[in-house]
Amino acid sequence: MNQLTEQLKTLRLSHAARALEQQQEQLSTYAELSFEDRLSLLLGCELQGREKVGVARLKRQAKLRLSASSGQLIYKESRGLNRRQISELLTGTYLNKHQNILITGPTGAGKTYLGCALGEQACNQQYSVRYSRLSRLLDELAAGRLDGTFQKQLTTLAKKDLLILDDWGMEKLSGEQSNHLLELLEDRYQTSSTIMVSQLPVSDWYSMIGNATVADAILDRLIHNSHRIELSGESMRKLEQTGQLK
Repeated sequence: MNQLTEQLKTLRLSHAARALEQQQEQLSTYAELSFEDRLSLLLGCELQGREKVGVARLKRQAKLRLSASSGQLIYKESRGLNRRQISELLTGTYLNKHQNILITGPTGAGKTYLGCALGEQACNQQYSVRYSRLSRLLDELAAGRLDGTFQKQLTTLAKKDLLILDDWGMEKLSGEQSNHLLELLEDRYQTSSTIMVSQLPVSDWYSMIGNATVADAILDRLIHNSHRIELSGESMRKLEQTGQLK
């Protein structure tokens, strides 16, 4: 049996190898099972183990700002958070349909937490995710223009099933930033999903983009076929600090 365990490890079936060791330690439990049943258990453990490792890797690569759980979302009536809408989004259907999500609301309303919770759920469903503050990502793209990695960056971002862009609208975009954002969204249009998080209502987004033609193109790619979540109410951080969320 030790030889079989080593062979499994050599084949990089480490989860199956550990499952075999467990079977060896509990022979009476598995003695009456057929060869096919025991083999099925070993392969099932291997598949489950690989899925768990894969999800953990996706979460590391996502670089989510917060460790957020959909189970911790607070559906207070004053927040404007619709349980039915969120439940539907958590199924991941929007990802299969390459739809976007626009999350808006005042400071402290829980926008980033909600975006990260959706990102966490996407990772659990084995979708590739990337989180970034929009200003930081645009700085990275600008640097890529200078060092020759711009197209490589766009290609990498285009392959992400879900891109979460936080803090949109903190400052007006320059002409270069607007063009970079348009190129990014164009590469992802109808092939992947984007979550845009902003303090500004969607109606104010146009004014944050200098060039009217570029603004039309950006907003068309963001807003078309999107889900909107408009959070409201008091700051969740303030309520937590004062113990009013308990």
